Amino acid sequence: MRKYIKRGILLLIAGILLLQISETYGLAGGIVTGNAPYGIAFDGANIWVTNYTGNTVTKLRASDGSLVGTYAVADPWGVAFDGANMWVTNYSSDTVTKLRASDGSLVGMYSVGTTPTGVVFDGTYIWVANAGGSVSKLRASDGSSVGTYTVANPWGIAFDGATIWVTNHQGKTVTRLNANNGCLLGMYEVGVQPLGIAFDGANIWVTNNGGDTVTKLRAADGSLLGKFPVGRNSFGVAFDGANIWVTNIDGTVKKLRASDGCLEGTYTVCEYPDGVIFDGANIWVANIKGSVTELRASDGVLVAACATRQSCGVGPKVPD
Repeated sequence: MRKYIKRGILLLIAGILLLQISETYGLAGGIVTGNAPYGIAFDGANIWVTNYTGNTVTKLRASDGSLVGTYAVADPWGVAFDGANMWVTNYSSDTVTKLRASDGSLVGMYSVGTTPTGVVFDGTYIWVANAGGSVSKLRASDGSSVGTYTVANPWGIAFDGATIWVTNHQGKTVTRLNANNGCLLGMYEVGVQPLGIAFDGANIWVTNNGGDTVTKLRAADGSLLGKFPVGRNSFGVAFDGANIWVTNIDGTVKKLRASDGCLEGTYTVCEYPDGVIFDGANIWVANIKGSVTELRASDGVLVAACATRQSCGVGPKVPD
């Protein structure tokens, strides 16, 4: 019974997060995808977008934004690339789906913890943040379970080359795990309701959804390097090699200089931006109302501006 009550609470939290974004913000421009785009990843040539309420994953050619394919995946949330395959968390079914990146064909589906959200590849293993209170480690080659580690309220997840970092979305902390054995290395205070997380080569950046800020921690020891204001209800975060990009519920993306957190620019995108990724030249932003926006990383100029689909900005509901 407790498991179902907890799942209901998690679904309600996710529903609130997505219902927050059901309004229309900013510029009506972007590449049309499926319903409720959320997670986003780059495979070296293509952009992959999870469409939560559409139960699909969309593959776009990064060079021109053209549609390459659409693949059925139940309740897709987070997405990560392992060098050959795409891994997608299935929010409501406690599983992850593995798709062959070359053609989107199903390779397998594997059990993880309750309510999987974030996912990351460490070079050998797939790590999944399960909002129900754990982190799963799977062997990327065959999806077999390597370990499950208790973490309070995990959501976003990142790898820094040696350790795994997880945001604890109902608190004010991030958890750091040893990537070899999953042992706890530390917990560090950031801001209110941390969600997105990214590594810049030396430091960890965390969006604080409840505090309209982004926190910078030294990856080597978790020490606080700074907390910087961004837009309202900051969500996703990505690093472009020099700058940090943060999506905000107010329909903007903020560009901060990674060296000191100085604001470099504010750019209007589409209806509630959430996931964000860098492809080596441009920034791609998933907008929950049904589109993806592409910005030139050097100056934030809009690269792609197609009609959006005003549809389905509704998150998961609490089951009866």
